[in-house]
Amino acid sequence: MYYNDLPLFSLNETCAVTGHRILRADFDREKLTEHLENIIKSGFKNFLIGMAKGFDAECFLSLLSFKDEYDIKIVAVIPCLDQAETFNEKDKELYDELVLKADHKVILEEKYQKDCMLKRNDFLVNNSSYLFAYFCGRKKSGTYYTINRAVEKGIKIGYYGENI
Repeated sequence: MYYNDLPLFSLNETCAVTGHRILRADFDREKLTEHLENIIKSGFKNFLIGMAKGFDAECFLSLLSFKDEYDIKIVAVIPCLDQAETFNEKDKELYDELVLKADHKVILEEKYQKDCMLKRNDFLVNNSSYLFAYFCGRKKSGTYYTINRAVEKGIKIGYYGENI
């Protein structure tokens, strides 16, 4: 691990987020915010975000809206320092803004490595007791991998779009 400023967190209060980078046309930010508020109200205070475009960024933005109302912490779990190198300018700016607003940061590699995204996904699962997922059925994806790892570990999974 390259960098980690995490204090000790209770796994029982830690939720990880996983989801696709491309959001379907029927994705609803208000519904996402409702889901996340319900997760917070059920006792989760720490949120591990893998910092990918799409669902991760949307969850981060929604969670920011709860910072004044609830005592939550947002953790940027960054697979490598150059993660946003291939992002377009708009996405890079958002990424940089979100990294700055994270309460804590975990950086797994200094430079992109072949397996750094999988290491990030493993970190999410190994350091949480609940996984909140946006899964559209694509089996060749990091989201599918992360969901399967959570199933293997017996971690409860909630899905965007399901009633909580």
